[in-house]
Amino acid sequence: MLKEIYEQPEALRRTLQGYMRDGRVDFSDLRIEDLFAGVKKIYIVGCGTAYHAGLIGRRAIEKLARIPVEIDIASEFCYRDIPWGPHELMIVISQSGETADTLAAMREAKRYGIKILAVTNVIDSTIACEADQVIYTQAGPEVSIASTKAYTCQLAIMYMLAFYIAQSRGTWDEQELQQMGQDLLNMDSHIETALKQAPLIEDIAGRYHQVENTFFLGRGFDAAVAMEGALKLKETSYIHAEAYPTGELKHGPIALITEGVPVLTAITQEALVERSIANIKEVKDRGGVIIAICTENLREKCRDCDEIISIPNVNPLLAPIATVVPLQLFAYYMAVSRGNNVDKPRNLTKAVTVE
Repeated sequence: MLKEIYEQPEALRRTLQGYMRDGRVDFSDLRIEDLFAGVKKIYIVGCGTAYHAGLIGRRAIEKLARIPVEIDIASEFCYRDIPWGPHELMIVISQSGETADTLAAMREAKRYGIKILAVTNVIDSTIACEADQVIYTQAGPEVSIASTKAYTCQLAIMYMLAFYIAQSRGTWDEQELQQMGQDLLNMDSHIETALKQAPLIEDIAGRYHQVENTFFLGRGFDAAVAMEGALKLKETSYIHAEAYPTGELKHGPIALITEGVPVLTAITQEALVERSIANIKEVKDRGGVIIAICTENLREKCRDCDEIISIPNVNPLLAPIATVVPLQLFAYYMAVSRGNNVDKPRNLTKAVTVE
């Protein structure tokens, strides 16, 4: 797992280099333009980590391309009675390309004539073969059951899709899109900088590894990152971890905050920081320990947090790619401190091939 966490900058470079030209997305070799011609609605489905990548994709596509996006956990998708309409598209995300729940959702959509675009890491996998078109991530083999580099590469694809659709539809300023493309190309270096926080994160994990309950918070793009951080911790350390949008804390979960409970919060969205800090103060008033992952420019805003892990200043839209790295390291070091087999967690498999 640690090896694959550190492989993320190179995996991201491989995934981007085939599709980015001077800050612009070029999918011409994939011949996917017909899939998006006239699209009025997009469905995204995935499981676990892939679902979390889809949550980021939904926000990016809706913001930049102005197309409504629904996202579903694949295992629940087939139980819906969807009023399908014309000009709709499904994007399925699966690291292995064999995820049974995602495959079932894809086949259900195809029964109604819905076109499918797959995002996967495995060439000639079942999902890749049955989809109308496929975009391969270039994460390379991922052996650890807890997905890390496949996730960041999935995020890269989702951002490129958002840029591509926005370019095609003219829904966002072209120069701003190109600048965001350049920012995406620079994310490998930001990940490398975030990885330098490993000694600090190992120290924090060493002091909190005996806890049995944790909470993860975030607003906007950070909310999906919080969900991925909680999943990583559960998978590897077996510590109970719950993730909530920060604003939901006061609608029930705050009753669970007791003395010494670690609360990890991602804070990278400057427009939302004041509201997040107000909620964090409520947690501290109830004895919770705040571990903040924040961008350098927001570090002063987080000064009252118990622990601060900094990441570089990045475009807030793209921040999830860098923010998740400290959470991956935190999960790794928590698991190792507890003596767990971090690469082969109990009861889990790499590819879930049964529904």
